[in-house]
Amino acid sequence: MDGQHVVELGEFAEALRTDPHPVYARLREQGPVHRVRLPGWADASWLIVGYAEARAALADTRLAKDAGKIGVTVMEQELIGRHLLATDPPQHTRLRGLVARAFTMRRVERLRPRVQQITDELLDEMLPAGRADLIASLAYPLPITVICELLGVPGMDREEFRKTSTEVVAPTTEQTGYEAIVRLGAYLTELIEDKRASGPTDDLLSDLLRTTAEGGDRLSAQELRGMAFLLLVAGHETTVNLIGNGVHALLTHPDQLAALRADTSLLDGAVEEMLRYEGPVQSATYRFAAEPLEVGGVAIERGAHVVIGLTAAGRDGARYAEPDRFDIRRDTRGHLGFGHGIHYCLGAPLARLEGRTAIGTLLHRAPALTLDGPPGEWLPGLLMRGVRTLPVRW
Repeated sequence: MDGQHVVELGEFAEALRTDPHPVYARLREQGPVHRVRLPGWADASWLIVGYAEARAALADTRLAKDAGKIGVTVMEQELIGRHLLATDPPQHTRLRGLVARAFTMRRVERLRPRVQQITDELLDEMLPAGRADLIASLAYPLPITVICELLGVPGMDREEFRKTSTEVVAPTTEQTGYEAIVRLGAYLTELIEDKRASGPTDDLLSDLLRTTAEGGDRLSAQELRGMAFLLLVAGHETTVNLIGNGVHALLTHPDQLAALRADTSLLDGAVEEMLRYEGPVQSATYRFAAEPLEVGGVAIERGAHVVIGLTAAGRDGARYAEPDRFDIRRDTRGHLGFGHGIHYCLGAPLARLEGRTAIGTLLHRAPALTLDGPPGEWLPGLLMRGVRTLPVRW
């Protein structure tokens, strides 16, 4: 393949939204890397759909996260501020070091009782009704409650925040996405000022604020807002979809559901298979070629915009046998559901804890759980993979 033919992804927009796997399979048959035009983008980009190529690209330092390295400005970074997914070393190393201690296995393990308590309280409220939208009743409120408590975000209008946050990561239109980023930026600025005025408390945002006050390393006001944005949005959006997609996969594969019910020790492996089979992030956030490079035998020019397909990589038959089969006993080692390399998901231990707790407790307390009609529409765009609603009954 010469890699120069441009695939107009806009022509596949509906298929990529409802069921992207056949589209990615057809592309993989022709090669692991394709020149594509994303809806709303004037210039062509590069899309990586092969597992080996995606894994290598995720760790390739020639693919920068900071668009400024190629002289490009990104709206989100201008409005919100720099964060981990928009920086490269040494800035990335510095920023990650400031928050990594909050997400260590030991620190996350201390959250286990609280995650279980929130899950039980949500199910206490949900189960007597006999039917519910699983996203609204469990998959969304659990991770948003956990991340808000961890960050020290006071009670907010969760429904309004849900709409804004989802619009940021899966915008309906370019305009609505822009407006959502502006709203979220204003909210975070006010939140940080309130924190600064009220004095220190025992939470992550206060920790980050205190860091700015010390004589050594400092987070600028923009960096602090960017970090709060990333932790608040990425800290719940992905887990919402992990729980929603995971339960949907189980309920549409009764043999796997029965196997998990019969042997709950399979739960950890089941969650990893959910991340491979229908992970919450369809594509990694954008990268930019800071210098020319070759991926999968295709030459990529300096300045090119590169999209790494995580969903596509998870279904690559060269890496996983029978990739379209959902198998909770599968060896999923090396899956890219949380990325790879220095940008590997900081919150992976917390997401796993929340996913295992929510799904395990739900199956235990609702033994007759089943779908109550088709899921709602899948989220638009190439970033997230999840449904807006998931009707269930028991």
